[in-house]
Amino acid sequence: MSGGWTVVLDVGKTHSKATLWDDTGNCIAQRSRPNPRLTTGNSMTLDAAGIEQWLRGTLSEFARLGPVKAILPIAHGAGVALIRGGHLQYAPLDYEWQGASADRAAYDKQRDPFSATGSPALPGGLNIGMQLHWLESLRTTDFHGMQIVPWAQYWAWLLCGVTACEVTSLGCHTDLWRPYECAPSHLAIRRGWAEHFAPLKPANAVLGTLAPGWVAGTGLSPQVEVYCGMHDSNAALLAARSHPELAGRDATILSTGTWFVAMRAPNGTDARPAAQLPEGRDCLVNVDVAGTPIPSARFMGGREIEILAGADVANSAVDASRLSSAIRAVDAGEMIIPACVPGVGPFPTAKSPSLGTKPNAGDATALAHLYAAMLADVSLDLIGSNDTLLIDGRFSAAPVFVQALANLRPATKVLVSSDENGVAHGALRLANVKHADAAPLQRVSPLAVDMSGYRARWREAAERAG
Repeated sequence: MSGGWTVVLDVGKTHSKATLWDDTGNCIAQRSRPNPRLTTGNSMTLDAAGIEQWLRGTLSEFARLGPVKAILPIAHGAGVALIRGGHLQYAPLDYEWQGASADRAAYDKQRDPFSATGSPALPGGLNIGMQLHWLESLRTTDFHGMQIVPWAQYWAWLLCGVTACEVTSLGCHTDLWRPYECAPSHLAIRRGWAEHFAPLKPANAVLGTLAPGWVAGTGLSPQVEVYCGMHDSNAALLAARSHPELAGRDATILSTGTWFVAMRAPNGTDARPAAQLPEGRDCLVNVDVAGTPIPSARFMGGREIEILAGADVANSAVDASRLSSAIRAVDAGEMIIPACVPGVGPFPTAKSPSLGTKPNAGDATALAHLYAAMLADVSLDLIGSNDTLLIDGRFSAAPVFVQALANLRPATKVLVSSDENGVAHGALRLANVKHADAAPLQRVSPLAVDMSGYRARWREAAERAG
C-alpha cells in the first residue's frame, strides 16, 4: 500500500501504547492502557484478550483520523505464544509469576552455558525456555502442530494471520538462541522446541495484510501492511544509532521504563563477549536487527523507583528543590541499598532495601533517583561502557537521575534525548518512514556535589547486601 500513515503498537510490561504517524514523521495521535496481571487457572498470564479489545477500539479511532497504511508491533522480550490451527492455545505467561520456575533445578541442568547464549538464569518466567518447560510439564500441553511465536510477532500474527519469529526477540534472554552462531540453542533443539519455531523473518519484513476480521472491526483498509516487528529495547537501540552524535563512537544506550536496559554498541573493539560478562549480575547478550551480539545489562529501575517514591515520578521540568534534596542527601550520606526487586539487576541476591533515615516525600523521590543512578553506574561498568552514553525513555527527563549519573561517570559524555517516542522511532526506521526533525540531544551537566566518597560507600554496602 503506497502512501499513508503508520501505527506503532508498543506492548510493554506495564503499559501498552499505540501511536499514529503521518508520512512526514509527525505523531498524530497516541493512546495507551495499563496492563493488569491476570490469574488464569493455575497460573498468571499476560492480558492478551484485554490488549486486543483495546487495540480494536484504538485502531477504529485511528482509521477515522487518516489513511493508515501499515502497523508495526514491538513488545517486551519475555512473552511467548503457542499457536495451533490459527488459534492461540495457551494464554502467554506473566514473566513475574514465580510458579513458572517451580522446576528450576531440573531446567537449569539442561540450559546451554551462558558463554554460548548470553542468556543468564533469571527468576520467574524471564527465560522463555523456562516458560516452555513449565507448559510442557502440564499433562494437557501437546506441542504437536504447535508454533512458538514471540510476543511482538504474536501481535503481527493476530493482525494478519501469518506467524513468524525474529532475531531480536529470540535473542533476548530466552535461552533459545546462540547469538554468536545465529542459530537455535542446543536446549531448544534437544527439547524439540526449535522445530516448532515459526519461520524466521527480518524485523522489517511485511508478513501480510490486515485480516478480514480486523478490517470489518476497525474500518481500516484491507491493504494495510503488517510488519514482523521486534523487541522493544532493540527498537530504542535502532533509533539511537540514527543520531550523528553517536556515529563512530563506542556508544551505550540506556533505555528507561519499567526496565532500565543498557545496550552497548562497541566501535569495533572490546565487544565484551558473554564469557567476559558476569552471568549472575543480570548481564546478558541481546541481538540487534542485523543479528549482531550486543552486550547488555539491566535492572528494574522504573519499578524500583515507583516502590520507593510512589507513582511515576519522572519529571520533565528541572525541579530545583528536588536537586537540592539530592545534594543534601549526598552530603548527609543518606542512601538506599539494594534491592527493592530481588532476583534481578546487578545485586540480585539482595533481599530488601535499607534506608538510614525516613525522608519527607520530596526527599523520597530524590533518594529513589539517586539509588537508580547508583544501580545504573554499576550496570554500565559491568558491560564496559565508557565513551558516550545516551539516556532515553521515561526517566531521561528526571533531572536527579541523569545529573547524578553524569557525576558518577565523569569520563563519559552523557546525553539525553527529549524524544518520548524513541522506541516508536526505531520501529518506524524498519518501514523507512520519514522522520520529522528530531530534537537535538542534550549534554547532561553533573549534579553539583562531590559524589566520589558517596559512591565508594554505597558500592561497599551494596556488595555486602547482595
